Amino acid sequence: MSLAAPWVLALLPLPLLIRWLLPPLVRPRAALEVPGYLLAHAAPGTAPGISRAPRLAALAWLLLVVALAGPQVQRQAQVIPASGRDIVLALDLSGSMEQADFTLDGQPVSRLDAVKRTAQAFVRGRTGDRIGLVIFGGRAYVAAPLTFDLDAVAQAIDEAQIGISGRGTAIADGLGLAIRRLQASDAPGRVVVLLSDGVDTSGSVPAVDAARLAASHGLRIHTVALGPDDLETRPAARDAVDVATLRAVAETAGGALFRVRDTADLTAMAEALDRLEPSPGEQPPLRYWRSLWVWPAMLCAACLLLAAIRRPE
Repeated sequence: MSLAAPWVLALLPLPLLIRWLLPPLVRPRAALEVPGYLLAHAAPGTAPGISRAPRLAALAWLLLVVALAGPQVQRQAQVIPASGRDIVLALDLSGSMEQADFTLDGQPVSRLDAVKRTAQAFVRGRTGDRIGLVIFGGRAYVAAPLTFDLDAVAQAIDEAQIGISGRGTAIADGLGLAIRRLQASDAPGRVVVLLSDGVDTSGSVPAVDAARLAASHGLRIHTVALGPDDLETRPAARDAVDVATLRAVAETAGGALFRVRDTADLTAMAEALDRLEPSPGEQPPLRYWRSLWVWPAMLCAACLLLAAIRRPE
């Protein structure tokens, strides 16, 4: 604890100095002449008690000076610096995401459940970034606008269900909606992370054309190709992912392609994204002074009120 203006304490002896310099106050007193024989029969009495008003007035002055001196205590707060980066996740909710070919905690899970777990962890680790979520199937819509509320985005990911946006795979539409959201942003770093496990079957424009548009606006796109099979190695496989298109999208928009075949690849992808798009480093806590003058000021007012109540008539 310290004082903002410790020199104010020099005012403490001011009332004594005034009393010493000014002449004493003489109050006229009424006198009553009593015959001498009455005094012989007078009984000794008790003097009236000393009023507490002077003591309370002195205490009030002390508290007032302390309040004027500005007592304060140092506090610190953890600062969450803004990274200047906006990230939109474009999550594929097509019917093929129901395939249970991933493993979590030793149990087979669907691609969607595995992606949800990893995406939620990724989002919660992006302190300082604004994160948004676009979901697409046969159609695309914004599930969470760009926000610093990472828990809200993680909850939106958890609540995503296959079928609410159709069962097709409109990669270009999801990518285009994410780009549109970032076009309105003035952040110096704008990134789209596209996660898909299929082939663009419902898009109104080619996904690569959307990537060119993103690159022309200074946006970067990272793509994640989900699933054990792809059209390059097993073109006849059911629900194979179009790795070539996702690679072209990433290369066109200055991003990286991540090939994810299992849960280990999914975890490695999230770690690699963290390295490509680093969060702000740890910042020293912000130190500030919390003023406490109000407490002695309130006690001063209480003392003056008590002095006024106890003042003798």
